[in-house]
Amino acid sequence: MGKFTYNSHTSANFDDRLLAHLQVVMGAKLRRSEGFFFTWKDDTSLGSGRTSLWIHPGASLTFKFTGSRQPRINRAWIDALAATANSPRGLYAVPEPQGSESDAERVLLG
Repeated sequence: MGKFTYNSHTSANFDDRLLAHLQVVMGAKLRRSEGFFFTWKDDTSLGSGRTSLWIHPGASLTFKFTGSRQPRINRAWIDALAATANSPRGLYAVPEPQGSESDAERVLLG
């Protein structure tokens, strides 16, 4: 489980694979100076609510991965996450598309 931290005071744990894909999508949006909402469901220990942040180019974001290996990036998942980020609702996790020819389009992060 990796950790996403926003402005040093709000954080959430995500699977390293999902976190790597979120990093790619957020980085692309921020390179274009585009702000957006990022929303996730809170852990049940926090009351099972949800958290929503306004992500903007001046925000301090940290992506801390627990694994030492860089996850492979699934282009179809990037496209699906980017579609949510470009919607009025903002970025939120969607399931990874499974088992199609899109797996051949995977590239290494970085």
